[in-house]
Amino acid sequence: MRYLLMIYSNEQQMVGMSPAAQKAMLQDYTEFTKSIVQAGHLRAGDRLRPVATASTVRVRDGKAVVTDGPFAETREQLGGYYLVEAKNLDEALGLAARIPSARHGSIEVRPIWPPEDYPG
Repeated sequence: MRYLLMIYSNEQQMVGMSPAAQKAMLQDYTEFTKSIVQAGHLRAGDRLRPVATASTVRVRDGKAVVTDGPFAETREQLGGYYLVEAKNLDEALGLAARIPSARHGSIEVRPIWPPEDYPG
């Protein structure tokens, strides 16, 4: 089963890290990513650019309205994701707990809903 592991953290906290701490975090991510590639779990994953580069689109009365920034102001922002293959939720949660940002942010784990399972 596939799961999306969404990585949330405080961008300002990350920006405030020392260069050595940033380098260590990047190394931790490199090692984690290599490990899930080698284990056959990784399906996709990317780091996102800062929230200041985001745009939000809403369609109201048939017209698209685009605003700068994210949908809502929060203390933590979506900074990246991994799409993984796991036997079950417990295995996906175990992978999420190994993501470096879990130490200072949070990882939301959601199962992917395959089209063949859609109702109707």
